[in-house]
Amino acid sequence: MDDDHQYERGSALEPFKHGIFRSVWFASLASNFGSLIQSVGAAWLMTSIATSSDMVALVQASITLPIMLFSLVSGALADSFDRRRVMLTAQCFMLAVSALLTLVAYLGLITPWLLLAFTFLIGCGTALNNPSWQASVGDMVPRPVMPAAVALNSMGFNMTRSVGPAIGGIIVAAAGAAAAFAVNTLSYFAIIFVLFRWRPTYPANPLPRETLGHAMAAGLRYIAMSPNIGKVLLRSFAFGFTAVVLQALLPLVARDLVAGGPLTYGIMLGAFGVGAVGGALISGRIRSSMSSEAIVRSAFLGFALCSWIAAGSSNAWVTSAGLLIGGACWVLALSHFNITVQMSTPRWVVGRALSIYQMATFGGMALGSWVWGLIAEGHGPATALIVAGVVMLAGAAIGFLLPLPEHTALNLDPLNRFREPHLALDVQPRSGPIAIIIEFIIREEDVPAFLDAMAERRRIRRRDGARNWTLARDLENPEIWVESYHTPTWLEYVRHNQRATHADAEIGEKLRSLHSGAQPPRVHRLIERPTSLAAAIVTPKGPIDLH
Repeated sequence: MDDDHQYERGSALEPFKHGIFRSVWFASLASNFGSLIQSVGAAWLMTSIATSSDMVALVQASITLPIMLFSLVSGALADSFDRRRVMLTAQCFMLAVSALLTLVAYLGLITPWLLLAFTFLIGCGTALNNPSWQASVGDMVPRPVMPAAVALNSMGFNMTRSVGPAIGGIIVAAAGAAAAFAVNTLSYFAIIFVLFRWRPTYPANPLPRETLGHAMAAGLRYIAMSPNIGKVLLRSFAFGFTAVVLQALLPLVARDLVAGGPLTYGIMLGAFGVGAVGGALISGRIRSSMSSEAIVRSAFLGFALCSWIAAGSSNAWVTSAGLLIGGACWVLALSHFNITVQMSTPRWVVGRALSIYQMATFGGMALGSWVWGLIAEGHGPATALIVAGVVMLAGAAIGFLLPLPEHTALNLDPLNRFREPHLALDVQPRSGPIAIIIEFIIREEDVPAFLDAMAERRRIRRRDGARNWTLARDLENPEIWVESYHTPTWLEYVRHNQRATHADAEIGEKLRSLHSGAQPPRVHRLIERPTSLAAAIVTPKGPIDLH
């Protein structure tokens, strides 16, 4: 743990030594720059073509809602296909949509609902891109460098946030929203060029690709059986729900509370971005000196203060000063959530884990944008900001009941110890169901330690795809304990074993150390058969083609 923190403090720029990360990082600056200019244009355009506050807030909701709806599918694609190609597809799609939005806005054909449709489609492209992009960080840099790489990505985005919105405000004020949309269209070319040239190498997988439905189910199962990640999802949802109030209502804050225009709105967004850059720069040092729970709790409290300052201030500079605090808290919380998920998840499921994290965070943002927009419509933006600040206090208090886990350096690389056993029967990949029985001999004095280890073994088995897991004790010979579980097919049994990591192996080694038999624990691999003779006959074994 101390070594990890020392690495983070001393090597904040270490990821830039890796050429592909450096190229993608700088290309992403251009893309993020354009996206923020587009967001300013869309938000301010809505204030001029719509009369209700909730329509303005729905611009933010339309961008975040697709991420909540489609991220799991995108995560399954990220884990099943070439992530580079998935990102290229997403970027090209967003380029086409942005170009069409530019044309429609230039021709004066835009309406409030048509604008929301375009921003929704851009959000769909973002939903497809993000899991592959975030999972690809582990393909660009070694695992020990990932926390620094994630922090640099956050810093890069917020560097553009610090100047992009202000420039977006200038562009909108000088040339209109269509010009902002045109700049965003051009910004996609750099990242598309870099991704087109990148040729990543992925580990060969001898097994056939999972179907999309099975891949999604495996991702959900993994998260459901990982309680620490579940805590991160809850807190990220709460943070997204409350903290989005500023992004959703900031156009109204600029227009109504400080009597400004699009340039003021851009400057305020820029102040938020400057604070976020500062938060990213100090994030490594903060992670080394504060617990996970303390970081996130402080972020909730700091954002509540920012929200209350925005509600009570009629001066743009005072509001911008508060937004510096909010930006720092924003990046500290979200980058910490992201790092926790990535460092707690093996590579075979990291895209799906990140997509579910995004669903939680952006689902909270989409719901929050709608809720705070309704409150602002009925009672004014100041009231919505005050109420959101109070709810943020509740978000901080959740930590007293469900504190976040501390970061631990788990080795989640594949164990790669499993070798298919020699089988006497001809079993095909689709053959099944397969029943596995493992016999242990445990001394009476070792039973408590054995049960503790088996509780963790049960979680790991079920997390990686085992079904109907049970633990039984022999009534005639109490020293004999039997672990059993099922998989639907022989292919799923092989896949289940190949998902084991070095961290998982610690439990297996502990169980073997508690086993007191002269031989290793005995493993029986059985195939369930019906009672009819014709259906039950299995021919002698031939070659197994897992493809």
